[in-house]
Amino acid sequence: MKQFKLVVAFLFFATLNVLAQGGTLQVKVTESGSNKPLDLVAVQIENTTNGGTTDEKGEAKITDIPPGTYNIKFSSLGYTPKTIFEIEITKGRPAVVVIELSPSSTDLTEVVIKADPFVKNEESPVSVRTIGINEIQRYPGGNRDISKVVQSLPGVGFSSGGFRNDLFIRGGSAAENKFYMDGIEIPNINHFATQGSSGGPNGLINVDFIREVNFYSSAFPSNRGNALSSVMDIKLRDGRDDRWGGAFTIGSSDVALSMESPLNKKKSVTMLASVRYSYLQLLFTALKLPFLPTYSDSQVKVKWKINPKNEFVFLSLSAYDVNRLNTKIKDPDEGQQFLLNILPQQTQLTYMVGGKYTHYFENSYLQVFLSRNMLVNKFEKYRNNDKSLDKVTDYSSTEAENKLRVEYSGRKGKLKYNTGINYEFARYTNSSSFFDAPFVGSELVKIDFESKFNLHKFGAFANVSTTMYDDIVTLGFGMRFDGTNYNKSMAELWRQVSPRMSVSIKMLENLRFNFNTGYYHQLPSYTVLGFEDSTNTLANKNRLTYMSNVHVVTGIEYTTPINSRVSVEGFFKRYYNVPFMLDNNISLANQGGGFGVVGNGPAISNSEGRSYGAEFLYEQKLFKGFYGIVSYTLFWSQFKDVNDKFVSSSWDTRHIISMTGGKKFKRNWEIGLRYRIQGGTPFTPYDLAASSSFARFNPSTPGILDFNRINSERTGWFHSADIRVTKKWYFKKFSFELYLDVQNFYLSKTPEIPTLTPVYELDGTTPVVDANDPSRFQTKFLSTGRAIPLPTIGVVITY
Repeated sequence: MKQFKLVVAFLFFATLNVLAQGGTLQVKVTESGSNKPLDLVAVQIENTTNGGTTDEKGEAKITDIPPGTYNIKFSSLGYTPKTIFEIEITKGRPAVVVIELSPSSTDLTEVVIKADPFVKNEESPVSVRTIGINEIQRYPGGNRDISKVVQSLPGVGFSSGGFRNDLFIRGGSAAENKFYMDGIEIPNINHFATQGSSGGPNGLINVDFIREVNFYSSAFPSNRGNALSSVMDIKLRDGRDDRWGGAFTIGSSDVALSMESPLNKKKSVTMLASVRYSYLQLLFTALKLPFLPTYSDSQVKVKWKINPKNEFVFLSLSAYDVNRLNTKIKDPDEGQQFLLNILPQQTQLTYMVGGKYTHYFENSYLQVFLSRNMLVNKFEKYRNNDKSLDKVTDYSSTEAENKLRVEYSGRKGKLKYNTGINYEFARYTNSSSFFDAPFVGSELVKIDFESKFNLHKFGAFANVSTTMYDDIVTLGFGMRFDGTNYNKSMAELWRQVSPRMSVSIKMLENLRFNFNTGYYHQLPSYTVLGFEDSTNTLANKNRLTYMSNVHVVTGIEYTTPINSRVSVEGFFKRYYNVPFMLDNNISLANQGGGFGVVGNGPAISNSEGRSYGAEFLYEQKLFKGFYGIVSYTLFWSQFKDVNDKFVSSSWDTRHIISMTGGKKFKRNWEIGLRYRIQGGTPFTPYDLAASSSFARFNPSTPGILDFNRINSERTGWFHSADIRVTKKWYFKKFSFELYLDVQNFYLSKTPEIPTLTPVYELDGTTPVVDANDPSRFQTKFLSTGRAIPLPTIGVVITY
């Protein structure tokens, strides 16, 4: 209470000392493809009289801007106008905007200030959404986490409990997504990631570093391979080059510190760096939760502008996660005891280091990307959580990748092109020892194997796009070839040809028809590729091929003069050659939405699936203080079962509705609200007879699922609302932000998949014998569903 009073007193004092000094905007405008500075570019700050024009260096500086958030418009004769949304102007730190303008495909006779607020991507005219930094930071219930923010977009499903960051795009699994940061691929963007998939409960990227995010739910560019459902392309801002600065953030689960600065006198080298540490274990201990997660992460970006024709970027991203069991709970209830029985202890280390070199020619540029990433994942579990007893789970695995990609891009007249090659060297190790019941009704067996192999991956790609008839028609064509030395079939590039094409037609001034189709390939996870049988050989080596699917997407899009747009898209996806897991007779596409490891078993590439539906989107960029996004997706997602019949996939929720919006008020107050609805999640019921047999009793595996009835039942619908209230103060040298964020503020009960557990004696470890059959024990279903609000009071200080 004393600390709270001190904070209130500080804020009251702060409001009396805010100076009426304006902020500064610095812009740098270059030509797309050549990095040539553009002069005489008109810069207009929307809804103000402030503005300016760039000089021969392509730079402009606008001062005395009242602190706040603004849209910035750029226009120049012969170039396509562009609007950058929601640039925050503060007193202590100049707002820096670095943009590229593309040569216009139409013959302009005068400078046109009007800019399309939603510039089309020529290669991907459909299924692409751009998210700015302010949208990420203010998102209600998002906790400054990009994965949670993406959940507001159409077609993006989420875990049934709503607390994980798994992304299920248009009925695809969480393993089908790929992530890039400044063009460098990163293995995952979450703490406690599921190996063989993606997702996790907490994001690990510092959102203060992000400039914008381009999210592709289809129509992937040809230089972004190995994905079947989505590509997230994260673009980072540069560190400031005038002086050092930083930010301090504290929230409900972690504390973060970041800094930025020029690193030399010429100001040609800039740096961004941050570290973050969680204190969730303290909160979870106080709440008497049976698990105690702790995570930490760091992020660095260094940019060296060698000269106007050459630049180099260094990136690093790392995380260390530890989850321990809270075995000191006195007299745990049945829910706590159940989790203590089944959860292992885990440590996970992940990192990426990489560099990007860019050389600019007259109308083109060459880029070289070199990076290394690694995941080290360990689980262990002792019987009754007693280290003096048998270890029932002992898992250790390492994935390491070294990646090289070379790209050449440019423009020639109305033609835009991109081509390149890529190579990867990967190393995978796995040491697994655990007890399991691999078949319904079977007794417990010990699975014990070690695997180690190296993998060479290679590919080539090309893409070309053009506009015709004064920008009425836009066409794009692309092609990829991928291969690996895992087996003979995968090494033949022609088997993994991935063509794609798109067309966009301007029907009216603000109305466009868009279409895209493509064939995509993705390598199965290392956990499937590296599984070894009892003979210590790669059991799946001659049974696997690349996974593939075909996308067809079409729709219309209407933009308005008030920075909004309405779009409707229909989509169809057809899956081929997805691994079918032979130990439980289900498709790998139905796994990957939880903790642990996915795909560590025998498989064959013969599973097929399909997903189809329609999406509606209304998006309002900042206009007169209002912003928002409303999306609705109706879809069906199905994969074939063991009887070769299409049944609902684990992500077939059918309905996804998301509504997010807010309003900026005077004196830098802001309020935002998010409301989400998702249909029931399919799940597979238990085989009660097999699960209750003493012959297969294992407290670390609660029950055996009846895969003959795969996904035949559903949970109830999910719905929840979050609210966020923010107040900012701008001082001469720094800004101060205070926010209150409440997730699930109206106490909606979260639907959950039923959990089967034995009925235990008073010791909590011995099952109660079934009085009617001594060979079996009694079972029960734990009560499911939670109604927990998650309030967060956060502070962000930016210098």
